[in-house]
Amino acid sequence: MNRRELAADAALAGLAALGGLLLLITKIGVHPAGSWRAYGPGFAVDLALGVVSCAAVFSRRRWPVPFALLTAVTGVVSLSSGVAAFIAVGNAGVRCRPVVAVALAAAHQCAMIGYYFLWHVPYPFWLFWSVSMSEYVAVLVFGMYLRARRQLVGSLRERVAEAVAAQRAMADQVRLAERTRIATEMHDVLAHRVSLIAMHAGALEIRPDLSPDEVLRTAGLIRSTARQALNELRDVIGVLRDPGDGTGPVAPLEPQPTLGTIARLVAEYRRAGLNVGLDMRVTTPDAAPGSLGRDAYRIVREGLANVTKHAAGTVATVTVEGGPGHGLSVTVRNRLPLNYASPALPGSGLGLVGLAERVAVAGGALSHGPDPAGDFVLRAALRWGAEG
Repeated sequence: MNRRELAADAALAGLAALGGLLLLITKIGVHPAGSWRAYGPGFAVDLALGVVSCAAVFSRRRWPVPFALLTAVTGVVSLSSGVAAFIAVGNAGVRCRPVVAVALAAAHQCAMIGYYFLWHVPYPFWLFWSVSMSEYVAVLVFGMYLRARRQLVGSLRERVAEAVAAQRAMADQVRLAERTRIATEMHDVLAHRVSLIAMHAGALEIRPDLSPDEVLRTAGLIRSTARQALNELRDVIGVLRDPGDGTGPVAPLEPQPTLGTIARLVAEYRRAGLNVGLDMRVTTPDAAPGSLGRDAYRIVREGLANVTKHAAGTVATVTVEGGPGHGLSVTVRNRLPLNYASPALPGSGLGLVGLAERVAVAGGALSHGPDPAGDFVLRAALRWGAEG
């Protein structure tokens, strides 16, 4: 019990004591023929029962039913317990189920029959009964109102707590999704450029007999690839830092890749030393929708980046086929090397995960893994509507 509850119980106990003492002294509503019980030894007994009833107020929270039953008995034979009896009925309305509270109030009302005849109340029984019933009904209804109000406030607090918890969970999910999106974008931007740089640098490492012109050309390719990586990274950072309200910095974006730029991507890897071929079976690749072209480009880019990491010395083949109304199939195939489990370049493991999420959002399907022929195959089936 906290201080606030203790103070409330003390206030109610004090009210019951003052009210009971007033009834005991004034003997309001008691016929002189019955008032003799409130003098001499009867006064002491009445006062003692009143003290017991008032002290029982402190048990009203834990034992509301015994408190009500006790005051139903003491209220009949003790004038000083009258106010405590009303408090017990109201407390039952607050803390008990309605059926129990009504039953306890009815018990108090029935006890008033004994009170009427014991104290020789100088009023007609029907009048005394009606007044007593109206008082108990008023106290009981007030207690039930407090109970309903507390339940409503408690329900509202629970809803607020649930809403706050849901909002926090949603904020955590948004932050996690944003972090995943940023990681995916960074991977998409840097993975294949860094793999190209690594391949160019590897060519310089394993070919010390290159002529100065070839070394200069390879260094130029490394420099241009690094510049492209920095430009693409700047574009991504500019988009991420732009608040979207026109007040943030606006970075000049590179043209978005299309289905037609896959050939240029394959050529870049071929210049870097990767033995890769392209089989483009789409008659008009530039006519593909922009989102479809971007997805296909990123699938090929991720596949070739993985080839440079895991199987740089093997032969790879990129096959793109399909058309409007038939869907688009993108396949990157390469032979599995002996050291497939130990890639030459470290990987984050996020590439294929992010790629699968991107393809799923586009309504397609992605599969990857070794096939019976000993090749590693990355295959995606994308939707291409007839209107595209």
